[in-house]
Amino acid sequence: MRGYSEKFEGRFLPITADEIASHPALQELIRRQSQALLIAYEANPRQSSIFATQQRWLMGHIGFAVYFNRDAGEPGLLTSRFLDMTQAYAVASRNTADAFLKELLNYGYIEYCPESDDRRARPVRPSQSTFDAIHGWIMVHLATLDGLDGGQRLATYLATSDGMNRIEPLICEGLLSSQAIREPANTFSLFTWLNNGGIIMERLIVGLEDASSGAEQLSTSITSIAEMGLWLQLSRSHLARKLREAEALGSIGWRGKRGSSVMWVSRGFLGEIAAAQAAKLAVIDAAYEASLAPEIG
Repeated sequence: MRGYSEKFEGRFLPITADEIASHPALQELIRRQSQALLIAYEANPRQSSIFATQQRWLMGHIGFAVYFNRDAGEPGLLTSRFLDMTQAYAVASRNTADAFLKELLNYGYIEYCPESDDRRARPVRPSQSTFDAIHGWIMVHLATLDGLDGGQRLATYLATSDGMNRIEPLICEGLLSSQAIREPANTFSLFTWLNNGGIIMERLIVGLEDASSGAEQLSTSITSIAEMGLWLQLSRSHLARKLREAEALGSIGWRGKRGSSVMWVSRGFLGEIAAAQAAKLAVIDAAYEASLAPEIG
């Protein structure tokens, strides 16, 4: 794989999305990654749900980028800079972004900086649980990348005291600049704007039968829309509507009665999920190589 075979200016080149998507171990690595992310969701469903649409997920990354890139001497993130960046990248309106920050404050996922003397700007900072969440997210994805080529990204990240400060702003920049991530196609895009849509796709991956079977329709462990909605804290009608849209595209279906039998996913939808994961992993690998990778002699 090119990431560990070619060098440029003393560093290995990051792995491309195409190289990741074509890797024979990708499906199994994505399954393990999804398992880890589901464990994180189940440990704190409310916190995970707050970031579980693409818009909120991107705003979360923007918040960390603004926090880590703050000027020397500033105790925390200035709301005005967060709102400016969110609007500049057309992620959300200022009103939506402001409401998002207020929600985070309400649940204690960010907090006002007590050491600030600026009562007007009132800078904020992530709470420890929020730092822990992004730390875990970074670790899970670096472990996936290491699984592709036997690298030591995760170990390097953990051994670097300011590893999160270095890599997260570059991850954010890469995500915001990626058309593949910002504008996903077909069925995948149906779920990116649904509350907990990302979690739904993680659940599909974890419960999938052996993808190497060659079948065009792969059974999952999901057998009930009602149970799925309860687990995700979504209304059954809202979830069923999105699943019907995906069904109309031929991306999912049911072995028996709709909504109360074994759900299957198409190989095409599985390919969309793999492509989206490959695009995200390529962004994270590029951020790692630019911020944490040791120089090669």
